[in-house]
Amino acid sequence: MANKRIIPVEQFCMVYNVEVSFIHTLSDYGLTEITLVEQVPYIYENKIRDIEKMIRLYYDLEINIEGIQAISHLLEQVDALQNETRMLKNRLKFFEP
Repeated sequence: MANKRIIPVEQFCMVYNVEVSFIHTLSDYGLTEITLVEQVPYIYENKIRDIEKMIRLYYDLEINIEGIQAISHLLEQVDALQNETRMLKNRLKFFEP
């Protein structure tokens, strides 16, 4: 954690106008990670983009947490498949004339 930047959950929620309980719920469902420093909850800066997506899904599209969890899982699978396809294409180029 020494080289990872963290942001207090309360500050993040004030900026994005979301409830602190929403971030804690995301953490409870394993959708993001909260770390405690001196009893103050923080989120990692590199997770903000993912949390922003979940905020839009929840508040703008009114998708519940279970739906966000399913969407997140499917997006991770798509990303893994895209990486695998990219790797296989690169290996295939080795055998092409």
